[in-house]
Amino acid sequence: MAPRRRPLPRPREPIRPDVSLFIVNIVLLLILFFLATGSLVSTPDEGVRISETRDLPIDQLPKPVLIVEEDGRLTLDGAELAVEGLPQAMVGHSVLHVLIDRTAPALDLLKLVNRPGMENLDIRLVTIHRREGT
Repeated sequence: MAPRRRPLPRPREPIRPDVSLFIVNIVLLLILFFLATGSLVSTPDEGVRISETRDLPIDQLPKPVLIVEEDGRLTLDGAELAVEGLPQAMVGHSVLHVLIDRTAPALDLLKLVNRPGMENLDIRLVTIHRREGT
């Protein structure tokens, strides 16, 4: 009997490297690059320009408008008003426009509009844009 032959081994397929690892590394490097260079770029520092309040005719403002003076006095559509009378004066209205000085503490405004009887009002702050040179 003739010796039995073993079949030849199959040629092995070449090992292909996993390219997803390379792609992930490139993406992470790009993210790191943009994070690093983005913080180095100087941005124009214009700062925040806060709105300014100044006198103007009451008829140019939306109605009803509550003007809060720097000394705490209130005027509603041009008529002086006590703080206690504000909820009664707003009966029948759904919107209250408030014009207050930009340097006024926010807590003062919150105390003013959080009075009983004013919870259903839509409070809108009125700002006046002042052009340069005026």
